Amino acid sequence: MKDLSSLNQYFWKYRSRLVLGILFIIISNYFGILSPQMTGFVVDEVYQKINPNQVNQERIFFDPMVNAFVGYLKSADISFSKLVLFCGLILLGFALLRGFFMFLMRQTIIVMSRHIEYDQKNDVYAHYQKLDSHFYKVHSTGDMMSRMSEDISRVRMYTGPALMYLVNLTVMIALSLFYMIKKDAVLSAYVLMPLPFLAVAMYFVNTLINKKSEKIQSQLSDLTTLAQESYSGIRVIKAYGQEKANLNFFDNHAEAYRKSGLALSTMEAFYFPAIGLLIGLSTLITIYIGSVYQLEHKISAGTIAEFVIYINMLTFPVSAIGWVASNIQRAAASQKRLNEFLQTKPSLIVIPNPIPCNGIDQLKFDKVNFTYPHTGIHAIRDFSLDVKRGEKIAILGKTGCGKSTIAQLCLRMFDPTDGTVSINEINLRDMELESLRSQISYVPQDVFLFSDTIQHNINFGSADNSLEKARIAAEKAVILSEIESLPQAFETWIGERGVTLSGGQKQRISIARALSKENELLIFDDCLSAVDAKTEHKIADNLNAYLQNKTAIVITHRVFPSFIFDQILIMEDGRIIEKGTHESLLKKNGAYAELLRNQQIEG
Repeated sequence: MKDLSSLNQYFWKYRSRLVLGILFIIISNYFGILSPQMTGFVVDEVYQKINPNQVNQERIFFDPMVNAFVGYLKSADISFSKLVLFCGLILLGFALLRGFFMFLMRQTIIVMSRHIEYDQKNDVYAHYQKLDSHFYKVHSTGDMMSRMSEDISRVRMYTGPALMYLVNLTVMIALSLFYMIKKDAVLSAYVLMPLPFLAVAMYFVNTLINKKSEKIQSQLSDLTTLAQESYSGIRVIKAYGQEKANLNFFDNHAEAYRKSGLALSTMEAFYFPAIGLLIGLSTLITIYIGSVYQLEHKISAGTIAEFVIYINMLTFPVSAIGWVASNIQRAAASQKRLNEFLQTKPSLIVIPNPIPCNGIDQLKFDKVNFTYPHTGIHAIRDFSLDVKRGEKIAILGKTGCGKSTIAQLCLRMFDPTDGTVSINEINLRDMELESLRSQISYVPQDVFLFSDTIQHNINFGSADNSLEKARIAAEKAVILSEIESLPQAFETWIGERGVTLSGGQKQRISIARALSKENELLIFDDCLSAVDAKTEHKIADNLNAYLQNKTAIVITHRVFPSFIFDQILIMEDGRIIEKGTHESLLKKNGAYAELLRNQQIEG
C-alpha cells in the first residue's frame, strides 16, 4: 500500500474536487439513511391502523429532519391516506435528492480520476524522454507500453471508482451503525455478529489477490512485449516460415496469463457470494430477533422494518468491500511497477546550471575509454581525436570496432568511462544536453522513420517545416525524384518505421532529415550501406559541396575516394591503428591501402 502514497501529489493537486466529492458522498448517504426511519414510521402507523387496540411503543427519531417531518404529520389534522401519501412523497424527495448528489459525486471524483490519469501518463512519458540510451537497451518497448497503458488504467480504478466506493461505503456503514445503535444497541449487536468473520476473510483473501495481481501484471507485460516484437518483425517471421512456431510461443504465454486470470476470478467469485451470505445471515438474524422482541413488546414492527432496510442498504457497500479491496491491491501492484520506472534516474548526470552550447569550433576526444555498462564490452580504448571547425573526418573499420560508439559519445548518449569529450574546451558533462544535441545533425546507422508524411519526416527537428525546405534537402540526398513520383509526393504517408519504403529510400530520407536541420556539425553513421554505387557517388558529390564550410564525421566501412577528408582514422578493436590523409595512408601501404584494394576488387 505504501506504493500508492506517490499518488498523494495528484490528490493534493485536485484537492478541491476531492473534498467536494467527499462532501457530496456524505450528503447523498445522509438522504439515503433517512428513508428507513420514515419507512419505519409509516409501518408503525399502518400497524396501528390495522390493530387500533394494540399498544405500540412510542418511537423516538434521532434525526432532526425526520423528527420535524413526523412531528408535522402527527400534529396536522389529515386523514390516514393523506398521511401515507405525504410520507411517500417525502421518501420520493429523499430518493431524488440522494440521486442528485450521487450524480455530483461521480462528476467530481470520477472526473478527478481522469485528470489524474492524464497527468500520470504525461509524467511517465516525460520521464521516459529524460532517460538515457542505457535504459532503453535493457528494457523492452512492450513492457514500457504495458506500464503506461494497463498499469495506469488500473491505478485510475483506484483514484476514481475504488476511492469513491471506499468513501461511500465508509460513510454509509458509519451512518447506518450510528442510527442502528442509537435505536437499539442489543439488536444491533446481534445483527453485526457476522461482520468479524467477514473482516478475517477479507484479510486473507486480499493478501492472495495482491500476489496474484502482481503476477498477472508481469505476465501481461511479457505478453505485450511478445506481441509488439511479433508485429515489428512480421516480415522476418514470414520470411523464415515461423508463423506457426511463433503462434505456439504466443499461445503458451497467453495460456499462462489466462490461467492466472481465471485463478484470480475464481477467488473473487468465491469471495463475493461469501459476503452476500454473511449479509443474508444478518438479515435473518434481524427478522428473527426482531420478531421475538416485537412479541415481547420491546420494539415496534416499524423498528424491525427499519433494521431490515438498514441491512439491505449495507448489502452493496459491504459486498463492494471485496471489489474495492481487489482494485486497491491491483492498483498497488501496478503503481509499484510504475514507481520502479519513475524512480529510475538517468545515468547521465546533468549538473545544475549547465553551460549552453553556442556553436562548435572544436570537438576533442582526450584518451577516451568506454565500456558498455549492460554488456561489459570495452568498445573504445585510449581514443584521442581533435576536430577543428570545417574539417571532414572519416572513421573506418570493421563491424564492432567501436565506430558507432564514437557518434554516441559525441551526442552524449553515454559518458566515457575514462577520459573526456569536449566542445570548445568545455567538457560535455558540463554542457546543457538540449542545446548540445540541437547543434548536431545525426544520421544513425539504424534508420528510424516515423509513421507520418515524408515532409514531416525530413523536417523533423527543424524549426521550418516548409515544403521548399524538404525539397532542397531531398534533392541533396538524391531522393527528390523518387518522392515526387509517388501519387501524393511529400504528403505520402510512409507507415510505421517507413515500412512502405525500400532500405535505400529510408537511408536517403534520413540523410535529408540531417541536411534539413542545417547544423555546423554533421555525423553520418554508415548511412549509405543500402544504396547502389551510382547513387552513392551522387550523394557523396552533393555532400562534398554542402559540407564545404561545415564540420563532418563520416563513419563507414567503405572508402570514398571522391570525398575529400582532412583526416582518416582506421579503427580496430576500439583503437586507432592508422591515422592520416588519403595520400599519406596510401604511402604507408597499411590497413587503409589494403581496405581500398579489396574494395576495388569487389567493385
